Amino acid sequence: MNLPENLKYTKDHEWVRIEGDVAYVGITDFAQSELGDIVFVEVETEGEEMSQGEVFGTVEAVKTVSDLFMPLDGKILEFNTELESSPEVVNEDPYEKGWMIKISIADTSQLDDLLDAQSYQEETGN
Repeated sequence: MNLPENLKYTKDHEWVRIEGDVAYVGITDFAQSELGDIVFVEVETEGEEMSQGEVFGTVEAVKTVSDLFMPLDGKILEFNTELESSPEVVNEDPYEKGWMIKISIADTSQLDDLLDAQSYQEETGN
């Protein structure tokens, strides 16, 4: 399982890459492998202020649909529109080209709630 050390993780199998006061969010390599072939990513919350734990979108695989949860309080600045025509990028490159949303971080203290790579790996049992 690929788990970049420079990212933070949630128990909901999302990763967070912090760049100043913004964060990129996507699903982990573990999540995409469990879901299987991703056929659709839906995010209709662009421009909205959302709270940690709220559903910001869904990811649809051949066999299932899963909710996507906000890892931090913040405003959704951007949706990765490449996923509209090429959702399979999430399977191919979940940590780079497969990012889903970019958010402005409202409360940096919430970063302490996120897991590091080792803690996330323990959480998944891998």
